[in-house]
Amino acid sequence: MCPAMMSGITKDSVQYPVLRNLQFSPIKQGEDQLVVLWDPSGLSQEKLVLPLNFFFIVQHFDGEHSIQDIGALYLKRFGEFLLPSKVEQLVADLDQKLFLEGPRTETARQQARIEYRQRPFRPAVFAGRSYEADGVKLRKQIDGFFTSSEGPDFKPSEHKGKLIKGLVAPTYDLKQAGPVYAWGYKELQECQQPDVYVIIGTAHAGLENLFAVTEKDFETPLGMISTDQQIVSRLKAVVPACVEEEIAHQSEHAIEFQLPFLQTAVNKPFTIVPILSSFSASSLKDTTVQHSVERFLTALRDIITESGKTVCVVAAGELSHLGLRYGDNAPPTDFSFHRSMQRDLEMLKHAEELKPEEFAAYIQRENDQRRISGFSPIYCLLRLVQAEKGQVLRYDRGITDQYNSTVTYASLVFF
Repeated sequence: MCPAMMSGITKDSVQYPVLRNLQFSPIKQGEDQLVVLWDPSGLSQEKLVLPLNFFFIVQHFDGEHSIQDIGALYLKRFGEFLLPSKVEQLVADLDQKLFLEGPRTETARQQARIEYRQRPFRPAVFAGRSYEADGVKLRKQIDGFFTSSEGPDFKPSEHKGKLIKGLVAPTYDLKQAGPVYAWGYKELQECQQPDVYVIIGTAHAGLENLFAVTEKDFETPLGMISTDQQIVSRLKAVVPACVEEEIAHQSEHAIEFQLPFLQTAVNKPFTIVPILSSFSASSLKDTTVQHSVERFLTALRDIITESGKTVCVVAAGELSHLGLRYGDNAPPTDFSFHRSMQRDLEMLKHAEELKPEEFAAYIQRENDQRRISGFSPIYCLLRLVQAEKGQVLRYDRGITDQYNSTVTYASLVFF
């Protein structure tokens, strides 16, 4: 949230524009370096390609800088006078695309909430884009991840027959990371399977209330998955704020990407508890955030115990984010990647040892320089599961753009 909004000061949104929580990626067209903006929440389906000087302008749409202020900063940075009319036109274009906070965006939000609540289930939004939309082809695709040269194949698990307590899996594109997902879900395939899967996924677009739970069942090309209404309704009663941002599930892929693997690996009826989370390791230093997280996790733990059901907690999230796309000043090198990999694995030692506070402290000490987007789901898992140990099964990375921006991810299992 921008400083002006946090302070409670209302300013003219035209003269003091506020950019929403968008994602961006550097691209190259010929000799031109550009930046493309898009909305990870799905409220806007638009994309906007900007030259670097215009990207500099929108980076200052924080509610604190006026158009006049931005003109002065632009003059200092580029040595050129910026006409206010150009900025005003850019503001109008961004507002039209729902990229700015303001009345137009708020109206769209309210309408989107109404439409989501009226839907009978949460549809398979990414089917046909990130994975096969046809059920037969999807099952073949998932099976292929297990049997690929990088997958677990049919080697027996050392944990066969044990009750699985927790699982960490990526949220990265299935076409690249599918075998890493498979390493985790192979363990689930061979273990004693629980009744309920509490899936805590990264809310990539962010959340005001830290957690968002939905009551919707989830559709996949392999069939419908039932949400555990008993647990969700109790959670809603104890922590009402957790359903206020239910719409965050509409376009978030973190949970959806787990479901075909669950349907492939689990051989008995099951339900899910779909939860999105969004808080950083650094934010846990804030007592308000601490109390909100503690309240939610305590309620969830108590409700699970009261249900009498066996539960596996699935944390869906990624690790490091390196390169221009994620705010670094240069593309990652082999050296910087291997240094990040070493730190990832050191950090995951705390996860294997089921030490959530040490896991958080490790990231806090380096000021989250590696941008661990999966921190909140993994931290919640470590706080919730009652397991003897964890184990890193597989670690890998994906390249996200032509500048070699890199995302790392892993699969872990807890028994």
